[in-house]
Amino acid sequence: MRGRAHAGRAATAIAIATAILVAAPVISIFSLALQPAPDVWHDLINYVLPAALLDTALLLVGVGALTLLIGAGTAWVISRHDFPGRGMLLWLMPLPLAIPTYLAAYVYADLFEPLGLVHRTLAIWLPLRDALGHLPNLRSLPGAIFVIGLVLYPYVYLSARATFQVQSAEFAEAARTLGAGRWTVFWRISLPMARPALAVGVALVALETLNDIGASEYLGIRTLTVSIFTTWLNRGSLAGAAQLACLMLAIVAGLIAMERYGRRNANAEFSAESPHVRQRTTLSGARAWIAFAVCVLPVLIGFIVPLFYLAHQALGRGLLANFDPLLWRHTFHSFAYAALATLMALMLALATTIAHRFRPDPLRYVAMSIAQTGYALPGLVIALGLLTPVLAVDNALSAVATWTGRSLPGLILVGSGTAVVIAYTIRFLAVPVGMIKAGFDSIPRDYDESARTVGAGQAVMLRQIYLPLLRPAMLGAVIIMFVDCLKELPATLLLRPLNVETLSTSIYQFASRGNFEDGALAALLIIAASIGPVVWLTRFSEVPSGPA
Repeated sequence: MRGRAHAGRAATAIAIATAILVAAPVISIFSLALQPAPDVWHDLINYVLPAALLDTALLLVGVGALTLLIGAGTAWVISRHDFPGRGMLLWLMPLPLAIPTYLAAYVYADLFEPLGLVHRTLAIWLPLRDALGHLPNLRSLPGAIFVIGLVLYPYVYLSARATFQVQSAEFAEAARTLGAGRWTVFWRISLPMARPALAVGVALVALETLNDIGASEYLGIRTLTVSIFTTWLNRGSLAGAAQLACLMLAIVAGLIAMERYGRRNANAEFSAESPHVRQRTTLSGARAWIAFAVCVLPVLIGFIVPLFYLAHQALGRGLLANFDPLLWRHTFHSFAYAALATLMALMLALATTIAHRFRPDPLRYVAMSIAQTGYALPGLVIALGLLTPVLAVDNALSAVATWTGRSLPGLILVGSGTAVVIAYTIRFLAVPVGMIKAGFDSIPRDYDESARTVGAGQAVMLRQIYLPLLRPAMLGAVIIMFVDCLKELPATLLLRPLNVETLSTSIYQFASRGNFEDGALAALLIIAASIGPVVWLTRFSEVPSGPA
């Protein structure tokens, strides 16, 4: 019993430490924001903040509306209809998630630049100057909405389809007996019943849009994220950047509140579901081709075009034949940081969820809830909040080394890349915590009681019961988090050691110098690593349609 109590206390201590780790950047941001920055704020209020808030709001609304239109529309078409090519679309639709937003922005800006591929193609039929007038300006707010929306719509699609395919047939059948048509059923029944899932998907899209810095900066959109970045690095005001970050945290809190409001009464809405799932309608002829075209177009724009363009650039520029040895180093840095962060997050998530499983009291529940909030924090805010505590630890280590008569090689946490690993862990810890918690929820508590009756301790239960049953959830968490770390740009850009590049930051540097195409091979490596986990997201079984 004493060993069991010690194990429980150790898990609780780790859970509390994990919650403190996730909360530390936010606490640091608020403490930094208390420092005065009057000179910076005069310029920010007059020249930066109004435009940044307006651009951020318009970008969030535009991307949210576009992803809702594409995601919900394609999910409904695929869930409610059978047509040629539908089976292939089930795997293709989520693939744009493998393209980071900054890569999509670099590709499409390059395609539609004067003398770019689209301009040269139009010049075949039109004079060169007239062809230029027909090019859309992607370095604009509508261009940013288009690019980001076509990459992030799978968040809404996956959430909506998971709901549409299990909706009961009873409500639709009742509506049709009253004379309602197919579109009336969609607008008045199917869509309102899917509101909780749509709220989750749109909230994830909004958080990812807020986190973006590469696409917004490259396309010339002065969002709040870009303003924090420039205030910190270009204006040299850490306090001013922290005060702007507090404003961003308020926006994040508002987005989460809107998502919770969108999911209100979810249990009541789905309690009336029955096993009688609606039958899919078979489409043929022109309707089938239109349905396929509507669904495949977002995949074509959001995934296939960027992938083929990057492959064309990599081959055309001889990046494979004249392989740059530095790319191996960048790849090693990316994989090392991602692997260490994934391992660290997996252990913290396991300890946090185990503590709640062994003794589900309010303290452990709060600790687990805080551990899941990191994903709502933009990477730039986490990097800004980590700077002060990480430097404080480095300075403390230097002071201890000086006191003991030893010398340290500079800043250990920052110089070794540990700060990047910590930032990754905080930002993506919600992935393993959520998936392992879901795995625990599927394990009956009768197993715990049976193990205790034969005298098994918590260590034995963990080794022989929990870990084997949690293996699929843990594997999924490892895959998803590893790839998320590979794609993360803001935190990596600001916390990486001096003269150290990863795949994402090397691509950013190429784009900043105006030769993004030279980073095409690094971009393909990120996409190749991302495709498998994105396809893995479609692992849920196809729900059979109901009887006719």
